[in-house]
Amino acid sequence: MVFTPDVSDALGAAAELANSAQEPDSLETLDDLLEFFDRWQYTGSRPATRADLDAVREVRPRLRALLTAGRDDAVDLVNAALAEQQAVPRLVRHDRLDWHVHAIADGRPLHERVLVETAMAMIDVIRADEMSRLGLCAASDCDAVVVDFSRNRSRKFCSTTCGNREAQAAYRARQGSSFPG
Repeated sequence: MVFTPDVSDALGAAAELANSAQEPDSLETLDDLLEFFDRWQYTGSRPATRADLDAVREVRPRLRALLTAGRDDAVDLVNAALAEQQAVPRLVRHDRLDWHVHAIADGRPLHERVLVETAMAMIDVIRADEMSRLGLCAASDCDAVVVDFSRNRSRKFCSTTCGNREAQAAYRARQGSSFPG
């Protein structure tokens, strides 16, 4: 299944936020948050204070839990997030996106918008039974969230760095085993 752009963006942004909590933390300053906001082209009010940053940082474990949950558990997490934020779906069109669903007002704090947009994206993932598109990095020393948008469901690593590191380790292991001891 190819996801619509709003779903892909919401899942990609949520994975980036969930992964930003890994050491070293990559979401430490308001500037980091503003770069994230701009990179993912969020609509609505821009974060402006340390409190905005702290609130987004606090929602990261919930995003990770949602993106790594099994299908039935994800349903409970989606429903809880939407109920908590009193989400009311409506159709909107803006920027590069044609008609799509927003379920939270643009003026609400960014952490609430991220949570609701992720929950709304997960509805599509759950309904299409595409939970296998979400998982953890296959690198032996990484547990970052991976969202696989590839057509053949082949993405295993969160980044090229992890993929290269694993390929180098496998190569070294093969080379080491090919020489008599």
